[in-house]
Amino acid sequence: MAWWSDLVDEQPEFAARVRARFAVRKHGTMATLRRDGAPRISGTEFEFGADQLRLGSMAGALKAQDLRRDPRVSLHCPTEDAPPDDPAAWDGDAKISGIAHEEPPGENGSHRFRIELTEVVLTRVGDPPDHLVIESWHPGRGLRRRERR
Repeated sequence: MAWWSDLVDEQPEFAARVRARFAVRKHGTMATLRRDGAPRISGTEFEFGADQLRLGSMAGALKAQDLRRDPRVSLHCPTEDAPPDDPAAWDGDAKISGIAHEEPPGENGSHRFRIELTEVVLTRVGDPPDHLVIESWHPGRGLRRRERR
């Protein structure tokens, strides 16, 4: 199992850049699987603690029911557009995939989950801005960098 603290310990600079992308706004996006296997996209808030990445939802929310049934989840940072006159100034975006582990309920029966990491990806425009730089981290494999033109 790999947790947020494992990524921070192994790749602190990469983890800081990923966390910064998730911090640009309060709400990001998460993908879960419905009962019939179809994807569900939901807005959510993320909490990056010193050791864990957590998310929550209101009591009885469908996204929480999805995670209780099938804990696989993908998270996407809030999206920001590149300046129209300077695409290289785009700070990129981040995605995290993992397994949601339910924690004791919060106030008013709200759901809380800590996320076991299975993949963390950071994508940005390269320099010069004619390609993408894709950095991905997987537990046991570490950090890899690819360029895509």
